[in-house]
Amino acid sequence: MSHAETQTDTGMSKAMMGAVLVWVAVIVYASSNSIVSLLADVGRQNTVMGRNAVSLCNLLFLGSLISLVPMVFMFHKDWTRENLSKLGRKDWGILSLSAFLSSALTPALFFIALDYTTVTNVVLLGRIEPPLFLLATFFVLKEKLDPWAFAAGLIALVGAVVIISLKGGETAFTFGKGEIAAVVATLSFIASTIVTRVGLKGVPLGIFSIYRTVVGTIIYYFLALYLYGPHHFQDLFEPIVLKYVWVYAIIVIIIGQFSWNLGLKHARSGDVSLATSFSPLAALVIAMVLLGEDPGQGLIPGGLIILAAIGVGQFGRIRSQRAERRAEEEAALKGDEAECEGDACLETDEAMEHESRVNFKGA
Repeated sequence: MSHAETQTDTGMSKAMMGAVLVWVAVIVYASSNSIVSLLADVGRQNTVMGRNAVSLCNLLFLGSLISLVPMVFMFHKDWTRENLSKLGRKDWGILSLSAFLSSALTPALFFIALDYTTVTNVVLLGRIEPPLFLLATFFVLKEKLDPWAFAAGLIALVGAVVIISLKGGETAFTFGKGEIAAVVATLSFIASTIVTRVGLKGVPLGIFSIYRTVVGTIIYYFLALYLYGPHHFQDLFEPIVLKYVWVYAIIVIIIGQFSWNLGLKHARSGDVSLATSFSPLAALVIAMVLLGEDPGQGLIPGGLIILAAIGVGQFGRIRSQRAERRAEEEAALKGDEAECEGDACLETDEAMEHESRVNFKGA
């Protein structure tokens, strides 16, 4: 076997491994809201002096701290003196704003939503994000609007509306505190992604991820104390919390993050796009299995519409990739092909773009 054939086989095996890892991460992240709800129910059944120690706030705070372990392991090489010296006051300010939005406000709102409504409703309301995000990048960032992706987002939203509208009886949809929190959380996530894409091009992904988590967790801690009082985290180190937070940490954070980051590194963009497209459907099915939630009679027609949206999105992605390849070949022939100055100029944008398609990851 020639050296070229060996390299090709190695590349294909890495791509296949990356695709498998991305699918694992998508399934894990799709289950995150259901796992959080299950753990909160365990806490309600095993109270500490009448209090639910396994609260959503405690899970989020401890989970965020635990998530730093795999992050430091994977990204510590980005924290070099050279990389840090390149960051100015504006970069640190935008990093802090991004941390507040993505690691404090957004997860807090999602957890509030889960406290007042079902996982199914949270997932379905989250379908407003893809078309709104594309519109935001078009109007705010002046990026070209992808008509196929936009159409896919609207079709998926129609599917979600069908599922919601056909709910009846005890599962009938009502727009209450949880639903409002889910919508605001989605808008907050869109804002955090826009802030990141506007101001953090060139910032290494490792610096962005770790700083965002550390600062966001600190902000969230003091925000919760301000809103709920100085004794809000008094049960943080209760045995029942330390026992069950590891279920959340090992499944959602450690397995999820390792699979996601390694998958992004080796998987082809098409595999990542296809896997993340199935995240909302996976989340609905997992909520049905783990929590016994009933999406209602609209699941089949709405689910078929969402599957159609996935097909439209994939068709548009393939068309776009073919057009880009043709443009690159023409540019190469003319000798005008431009190169990117370092990997950092794209890696954060690409990671956030993929993350925007995945169900909320819980930390």
